[in-house]
Amino acid sequence: MSHINKLKIFNDPIYGFITIPNALIYDLIQHPYFQRLRRITQMGLSYLVYPGANHTRFHHALGCMHLMQKAVDVLRFKEVLISDEEENALYIAILLHDIGHGPFSHTMEKSIVEDVHHEQISLLFMEQLNIEFDGKLNLAIKVFKGEYHRKFMLQLISSQLDMDRMDYLKRDSFYSGVAEGNVNSERLIQMMNVVDDFLVIEEKGIYSIEKFLMSRRLMYWQAYLHKTSLVAELILTKVLKRAKELTTKGIQLSCSEPLLFFMQNKISFETFDAKNLNLFSQLDDFDIISALKSWQNNPDFILASLSKMIINRDLLKIKLTTEKPTIDDLELFKEKFAQENNLSLQEANYFVFKGKIKNQAYSKEAEPIRILKKDRSVEDVFESPDQLNLKSLSKSVTKYYICFPKQLEQIKI
Repeated sequence: MSHINKLKIFNDPIYGFITIPNALIYDLIQHPYFQRLRRITQMGLSYLVYPGANHTRFHHALGCMHLMQKAVDVLRFKEVLISDEEENALYIAILLHDIGHGPFSHTMEKSIVEDVHHEQISLLFMEQLNIEFDGKLNLAIKVFKGEYHRKFMLQLISSQLDMDRMDYLKRDSFYSGVAEGNVNSERLIQMMNVVDDFLVIEEKGIYSIEKFLMSRRLMYWQAYLHKTSLVAELILTKVLKRAKELTTKGIQLSCSEPLLFFMQNKISFETFDAKNLNLFSQLDDFDIISALKSWQNNPDFILASLSKMIINRDLLKIKLTTEKPTIDDLELFKEKFAQENNLSLQEANYFVFKGKIKNQAYSKEAEPIRILKKDRSVEDVFESPDQLNLKSLSKSVTKYYICFPKQLEQIKI
């Protein structure tokens, strides 16, 4: 009988060596549900802008677990009591927090699997894994759902200063080359403590928080909401919606069986059963890319044209503005494009459309980042008199966009 060494080490370009703490974590990483994350890019279609941004959700999940290990060590050193069971629950919850992401991350939520958030699907995966692992994920699920009485544990997983954000900012900055996003996660973790079961940051770490929030704001403008990344994702959403529309009309499209299933069926959170979950677990970026390569030769003008845009990186023109565009601004574009390509105005909506994006680095309405002052009192970082910059970072900035085919650019709006 062969013996498998489950205490493996990963060599990560960000942190160096990442260790797997126990056999259960190893088995979860080895599960096909988790291995699927190797085939889902962390930054969606951002590689069309930043060629190095091809890293995956698999990378990110391991990085989050590594930071959680560091956080547990720091908190225990500061005499915060964390049992072995709680420690393992933290590792499992952060490892699996993104396991519900579909192909190209958020695109599926807006097209194929409508109105089902990836966190809901992550929970479904965790519950299914809990069955397979004989209830060993019970506490992790309780923490993930916010039902555990020790609130700081959820804050480490999901808050305005959690292991998730610390890793994706540092990792996405590294792979994209957007240096402004590089955060000092090690310093932030060293400043962590727990007071009354809430996570706090010691006062001397306040400037690291400011840098963290500023980095997040800049990464959204320069990377996540970069106009080319944005229009590529919008086009992909339109492709999938058109494919679903054609499929519901009985038109056969060439694609993988799991992708075809979700195009033929409207799946809600309530109907997301074990069978549907298994089919979803077979979906990854390769299903979408393979479908796009086939659909670019489809007789349907809309599906073929939009698919070619992604495959050849010949995208729609996108213009950003601080003023909301009017419906009249779009009508000239729609009428012109519809006339030139023998389309209805309704069909022209696939090529001419508008919308808005928001960027807010810190939310005053969400769970606050708490500062532990030298006199042991606790305050919201937003209330600190020394942090005038944070007040500007808490303001939501909205930009509007209009997308249209490049050949219509000469039309003035």
